[in-house]
Amino acid sequence: QVQLVESGGGLVQAGGSLRLSCSGSGLRFLPTGWFRQAPGKEREFVSVINWNDDITDYAESVKGRFTISRDRVTNTVYLQMNSLKPEDTAVYYCAVDSRTPWGLPVSSDEYDIWGQGTQVTVSS
Repeated sequence: QVQLVESGGGLVQAGGSLRLSCSGSGLRFLPTGWFRQAPGKEREFVSVINWNDDITDYAESVKGRFTISRDRVTNTVYLQMNSLKPEDTAVYYCAVDSRTPWGLPVSSDEYDIWGQGTQVTVSS
């Protein structure tokens, strides 16, 4: 069973950058996604990378600002977040889909293993 641990969250001013990390044994060959949930809102898709690291997808709201990548040596998936905005404030979760390893899931229902989340706060 893959276990995921996120890190890298924090407080940053608008326009700043953060890099989130998602580490877990076995995730190097699984589609891995990032989601976020702001207070009072539903969890929303942010980005996903496929098992082979050659296909990625992003929510429209983060395209051009966020980049997802994977380090297979350390079993870590990163989310580089640049040009952060106050509306990016949320708890960020990483997740893997261990049931459909060749997919590129964008719905939270398609993921079966989740991390505990890391808080990102962007001040204006």
